[in-house]
Amino acid sequence: MSTMVFGKEVDVQWNKRDRYQRIVGKVMVQPSGCPTCPKTLDAGLAQLTLGLAWWYQKYAKGQSTEDAGRYEFAEQEARAKRAGLWADADPVPPCDWRRGEP
Repeated sequence: MSTMVFGKEVDVQWNKRDRYQRIVGKVMVQPSGCPTCPKTLDAGLAQLTLGLAWWYQKYAKGQSTEDAGRYEFAEQEARAKRAGLWADADPVPPCDWRRGEP
């Protein structure tokens, strides 16, 4: 993620905050290698595609139907390919990990 966004100008598309007042939205960045391109790369979707993140279905209602479909599909594909965290036989969701649950 840092390679994708660190030191780059990003656009954050959002319209809500979670219960901790954190912004819930999309981080859009220019595709790498194209400094004149518009910010069309969804960094969160890229993370899902590579198997580096979970899609929080809890927030699906706040997403457009198209985005929810893309995010769900990206996670399903990463799981099927056993990419990233899905290479682990039993990956631990972040909320369980923070609570110290196996």
